[in-house]
Amino acid sequence: MDQHQIDAELALEGAQELLCGTSLAHLSYLASDGTPRVVPVGSWWTGTELVVSTATTAPKATALRANPDVAVALDAGGTPDSARSLSLRGRAELTVVDGVVPEYLAAARRSMDPDAYAGFEEAVRGFYPQMVRIGIRPTWARFYDYGTGRVPTFLRELAERSGA
Repeated sequence: MDQHQIDAELALEGAQELLCGTSLAHLSYLASDGTPRVVPVGSWWTGTELVVSTATTAPKATALRANPDVAVALDAGGTPDSARSLSLRGRAELTVVDGVVPEYLAAARRSMDPDAYAGFEEAVRGFYPQMVRIGIRPTWARFYDYGTGRVPTFLRELAERSGA
């Protein structure tokens, strides 16, 4: 997938809503023992990369240093007509940050009222002397909106063959 195609997928209104309005994502990576992992993570879209943060001692940080290839899914909707998903692939770039990763706090701020956020920020600043910032620049992207028929090609072809 070339950069123009990636940018076009990411620019779609529904994709932007997921990137800018959803803090929870699912990160898939190859663990140190060679088996796949999918873990829920907080995320923040900067406009060019999806940022995930973790402790310096987290198993995913160790695994991503050895194999930085990842896949990420952001999902919304609880019914077939409202189901939407943005799937990304990319390479993780890890940076150790003194204190708390700014995007970690920004994602938390989006999901909390001001009083809850103030207590959260104080707690995490005391908890993390350092964090790992995981920046993921998409090398592949696909947005699905099942309610509008923007579905994976194999499903669209199956529906066409079945007359649905």
